[in-house]
Amino acid sequence: MITPPPTVDAGRRVIDSRMSWFSRRVGVRSAIVTVTALLLALIVGVFALTLGDVAFSPGEVLATLVGLGEPRAELVILEWRLPRVLGAVVFGFALGIGGAVFQSLTRNPLGSPDVIGFDAGAYTGALLVITTFGVSVATTAAAAITGGAVTALLVYLLAFRRGFTGFRLIIVGIGVASMLASVNTWIILNADLNVALLASAWGAGSLNLITAEQVFVASCVIVPLAIAIALLADRMHLLEMGDDAASALGVRTGGTRLALVVLGVGLTAVVTAMAGPIAFIALAAPQIARRLTGSASVTLTASATVGALLLISSDVLAQRLFAPTQIPVGIVTVCLGGVYLVWLLVQEARRR
Repeated sequence: MITPPPTVDAGRRVIDSRMSWFSRRVGVRSAIVTVTALLLALIVGVFALTLGDVAFSPGEVLATLVGLGEPRAELVILEWRLPRVLGAVVFGFALGIGGAVFQSLTRNPLGSPDVIGFDAGAYTGALLVITTFGVSVATTAAAAITGGAVTALLVYLLAFRRGFTGFRLIIVGIGVASMLASVNTWIILNADLNVALLASAWGAGSLNLITAEQVFVASCVIVPLAIAIALLADRMHLLEMGDDAASALGVRTGGTRLALVVLGVGLTAVVTAMAGPIAFIALAAPQIARRLTGSASVTLTASATVGALLLISSDVLAQRLFAPTQIPVGIVTVCLGGVYLVWLLVQEARRR
């Protein structure tokens, strides 16, 4: 790989990275934000491993992670706590990318999977399986992905009228999400009491019962989807210029947009299948990353690392706010995300 010194492009310092089959121009500020957010996420993750009924020092945690810890520390840190921390980082990574994709496609900061209704559709699919066949990682994941995909297709078809506009997609998505929320409530009310309690707890969005197996399965799906989105990133940003401009530059707008929708839904549906619907990370991470990087549009890598930092930080709050009682991380993200959403709406109103 050849990495020449930073150059200036339209007033921004960028780095050209070239290989024989791949090239990318990376903004220096964007790279700094990405690396900083990743390092902060790792620091918060190490801090999370020290917390609990059995406390450890950061030194003991690091020693255990490199294989030099005591048997008790290995049991508590590696088997009990580490899967939750890794799950928070991986799921936050996926939600950040998924939110960036939909905000780019809609060209609107409200264009998030949880706002548009894709998360609600994934929740509906999972609920149908949980209340009918019981809890199973494989079937619940498949049902959540199917539910999210069907909802995305429905919203896409309803929003398509001789063309595609992001604002129409958001309005249609909000309507579909409201209807699905009513369907989900009806399913829970008509389910067996024990199943309904389990489904309601899962629907709050929680990392409390995440296992290493679930994190591994989710990573095997999330990583290929993220790579596919990265390969489409240039075309995704060209779509932000409008369909006519993108078509003139050689982009097949319909196929590219459909592929990005499917990939983005896949990312958020996998997270919903494993941990339940975790709201507002996909909404907030891309916009926070955009403001930190000073970019005109959302960036995938910065959004991913900021999403990971937001989710792992929210999970630490969920563990310690009312310790020893642990609350679902979805409750924390909803509270923080609600404040953020109000601020975002005020900013958009002032800008317009």
